[in-house]
Amino acid sequence: MSTFAQLIENITPEIYESLKTAVELGKWSDGRKLTQEQKELSLQAVIAWELQNVPEDQRTGYMGPQQCSSKAAPVPNILFKSDAIH
Repeated sequence: MSTFAQLIENITPEIYESLKTAVELGKWSDGRKLTQEQKELSLQAVIAWELQNVPEDQRTGYMGPQQCSSKAAPVPNILFKSDAIH
């Protein structure tokens, strides 16, 4: 019996695309619905294959650099002028 890692090594780009589409649509190309177990295993296979074959920014679940939006650009002070005397 093959290990999960050995199975991932044997996935071709065509099989990867088929698995990814099946997970996205929730059904196989012939129209049969994926079971919950099939969805989970297929998604695990897609993610594992992507780790070895796809650049990070193109992988499933990639969200880009994470930065607090308030630090991205300074917020102008619209209440007081900078030369206001207190």
